[in-house]
Amino acid sequence: MLASRYLARRIVSHHRTSFQRSLATHSFTPSTLNSVNADDIAHFSKILSPSSILSTLPPVSLPPSDIAGFNNDWMNKYHGKSTTVLRPRTTQEVSDIVKWCSERRIGIVPQGGNTGLVGGGVPVQDELILSLGNMNKVRSFDPVSGILVADAGCILESLSEYLAPHSHIVPLDLGAKGSCQIGGNVSTNAGGLRLLRYGSLHGSVLGLEVVLPDGTIMNQLSSPRKDNTGYDLKQLFIGAEGTLGIVTGVSILAAPAPQATNNVVLALPRFENVLPLFVEVKKQLSEILSAFEFFDRRSYELSVRHGQGRALSGEEIEGAECFVLVETSGGKREHDEEKLNTLLESLLEADQPLINTGVVAQSPAQFASIWAIREGITESISKEGKAYKYDISIPLAKFKEVVDMTRDHLQSKGLLRDDAVRHVVGYGHVGDGNLHLNVVAADYTPEIQAALEPFVYELVASHKGSVSAEHGIGLMKTHALHYSKDSVNIEWMRKIKQLFDPRGIMNPGKVLE
Repeated sequence: MLASRYLARRIVSHHRTSFQRSLATHSFTPSTLNSVNADDIAHFSKILSPSSILSTLPPVSLPPSDIAGFNNDWMNKYHGKSTTVLRPRTTQEVSDIVKWCSERRIGIVPQGGNTGLVGGGVPVQDELILSLGNMNKVRSFDPVSGILVADAGCILESLSEYLAPHSHIVPLDLGAKGSCQIGGNVSTNAGGLRLLRYGSLHGSVLGLEVVLPDGTIMNQLSSPRKDNTGYDLKQLFIGAEGTLGIVTGVSILAAPAPQATNNVVLALPRFENVLPLFVEVKKQLSEILSAFEFFDRRSYELSVRHGQGRALSGEEIEGAECFVLVETSGGKREHDEEKLNTLLESLLEADQPLINTGVVAQSPAQFASIWAIREGITESISKEGKAYKYDISIPLAKFKEVVDMTRDHLQSKGLLRDDAVRHVVGYGHVGDGNLHLNVVAADYTPEIQAALEPFVYELVASHKGSVSAEHGIGLMKTHALHYSKDSVNIEWMRKIKQLFDPRGIMNPGKVLE
């Protein structure tokens, strides 16, 4: 405890100017860029149909409220001032738009489902918004190889539904699957709930179609699974958040659909049991383990309070400090259920049990209900107030310590009260060391922001972690990049950005300051 308090004091005293840098970043002004004007609208009208142009400028002259949903992020934390939203239907239309914007030096913000949490998909000022939602067609699927080629605007859940009759699934599952788009998933290198089983998009994406900042179309969609011909350029665009080009098409390796799935929620008396439990679960379930999700007691309580899944009984949660959701995906139900039941028996009958109890899904409805507890945490938090979300990678053993130190730090600042910070919770993906640290406040305020940053980033850096595990850098974390990347890495990122986008029009103000 003394060591933790010392570290907290050290973190508070270090980099006191980071909040000012954050404010400066959030008020970033692309002074070298031009605003969209009526002449630009006239030109875009030659490229797009009238229904594909939304603008407050003449001759369209819509009220600002009609494009407010494009200007504001999902959390209502970041607010742009764009006058114009374009919704192309083809890659060629995207190319023609980008070519014009390059010549005119108009900033472009590529936007998918706008479900991001770091302000990466909305304008900083009045940049043009290029919404990809109308590009929503599956181009091809090969059931033998499992290769799916789709437009970037395809909704993730729609792709899953398309693949279901072919006994395949998208190797990515997110709580926002009903609205997020595959192009945005690729551009942010989304991780999701089953990365433990299927890996990251860097491995499952086989090729991309990208419109470069000068309007050139770079097509790598025909890439086979094995291609050892020089630089693997597609990797530069996975996680680039639209700063190097606009992803318009994705070739991805779909996974065979599991023939049997099951899940169980385990109640643990103490957090210290999570890691040995993870080791034991991996050993006993091995090839059928598809998810191992952690959430603390408060996360669980918020989720069930707002109707996310079926609440466990009082006996089931008595004495539980935290919970783990384990999912299995295999080829034979009887085999998988036997392994899961054997695991539970061994855990409960151990001389020093790692768990208090476990609740196994007995039906598809119960399976969905158990997952709803975990997936519903994000929505429940949004109903409790304004969330400061820190999607970080740290050693698994430090999950609880980071949450506790953040709570203690806010308490020491006198901010842990109903009209300021209401909750500090932690949940995430144990399989890949990704903690979602959420601070739920009554409102977004400079005082809370200053208390959290650089405190949280310094805490992450002290554990040699990453300030962004899966949501990207966006606008929120440009000033914090140096906590995870050294000067050499950042300098080469700048050189790559300059090489691809010398006019600085692609998603300005994001990723790099």
